[in-house]
Amino acid sequence: MTTMAATAPLPFEHQPPMGLRERKKLKTRIAIRRATYRLIAEQGYDATTVEQIAAAAEVSPSTVFRYFPTKEDIVLTDEYDPVMEAELRARPADEPPLASLRIILTGAVAAILENEPEEMHLRTRLMLEVPALRARMTETMADTSQLLARPIADRVGREPDDLEVRVFTAAVMAALREALIHWGEHGRRDDLVAVVNRTLDILEGGLRL
Repeated sequence: MTTMAATAPLPFEHQPPMGLRERKKLKTRIAIRRATYRLIAEQGYDATTVEQIAAAAEVSPSTVFRYFPTKEDIVLTDEYDPVMEAELRARPADEPPLASLRIILTGAVAAILENEPEEMHLRTRLMLEVPALRARMTETMADTSQLLARPIADRVGREPDDLEVRVFTAAVMAALREALIHWGEHGRRDDLVAVVNRTLDILEGGLRL
């Protein structure tokens, strides 16, 4: 996932309320991230330093690290996780969990491609080229899995750390990771929303001969 313009609303109906302070923090995060993508596009990932990012975003290096612990996090972190959690809680209670996640994940992917297609393409390319980014992506998706496990657990009357809940949410996020990697490895030519839907179809129906 990536981010949208600082002034654009997130593409979901059930957004967490955001005060002035939160909006300022979001604007700073987006400025840092956009500066990072611009520098990486110009000079490459390894050549881009946190000091350069800070200067381009007009903040201090300490501010960059306050928002993003590592350079990998600047590339990979976005604002969609809490919105997806809110959207998941707002889905009908009798809707199958995988159907709810399909709607939310494909909606997020479609919104990203519409609002920040160049960043999405660059980010996916970097995930294939930079081992540290690919490893960190696995960690961040695990964090997202834990976040989404809470509303899923509430939906099915279990605890978030129940094995069944953990396996389900982890499987969905792992499938999304593989969909992104597949899309990147094949030149990002296919419709990514269709790739994600196909991926979830496999998860739902199993591998058939």
